[in-house]
Amino acid sequence: MEILSDIPFSLDVNSLMKQAHIESGTDDVEELRTLIDVAMKVGKPKAVYAVSFVEDRNGDTLKIGGISFTSRTLSRNLASSERVFPLIATCGHEMDEAKPAIGDMLKEFWWDLIKAHLLSAADRHLNDYLHRTFRLGKTAIMRPGSGDASVWPIEQQQGLFALLGDVEQAIGVKLTNSFLMVPNKTTSGILFPTEVDFRSCEVCHRENCPSRHVAFNKQLWEEIRHD
Repeated sequence: MEILSDIPFSLDVNSLMKQAHIESGTDDVEELRTLIDVAMKVGKPKAVYAVSFVEDRNGDTLKIGGISFTSRTLSRNLASSERVFPLIATCGHEMDEAKPAIGDMLKEFWWDLIKAHLLSAADRHLNDYLHRTFRLGKTAIMRPGSGDASVWPIEQQQGLFALLGDVEQAIGVKLTNSFLMVPNKTTSGILFPTEVDFRSCEVCHRENCPSRHVAFNKQLWEEIRHD
């Protein structure tokens, strides 16, 4: 497991104002600037990854680094992969510790937007680092719980954490009993080399998902559906 903790980030007030629907010249601008100043002082986005190998395949189940995962989509995507990269990126637990007073819903919303920017910085830094260090070509990523529930069940988040070791000690990310991650602006997954484009949105039926990047792919869904 390798930890990436010295991750640079920037926060553009105009971009955040647009996301938060804040108009210029209002008191809200100064309130947002105050939160940005705090985030710039305390924010420490982080990431962790490991290099793992696919050791065994048996139908929809495959073993990676001694941990078994069952997912038709994951098995299909890793059919020609031997080396994979389990990973986690986070905005950093420091952002939760510096969170504005509970009860001010507007400030909490702005703070969540700022946390998302730190997470994006960690994601980009980790992705660039992996491609540069391991000279990776085209890659894709699968994330537990992303897409329809049957694609890669969120319960298998536990196995992903086991692949990486003591994630809480390494970067302060906790896995809850419901397999959600704390801080909430944290992502996890397995990065793998591929010649074929894949995004979890392609096998997700949620039409109005705000995080959708590509359209639902009916043909792909028919290939990997579990029913």
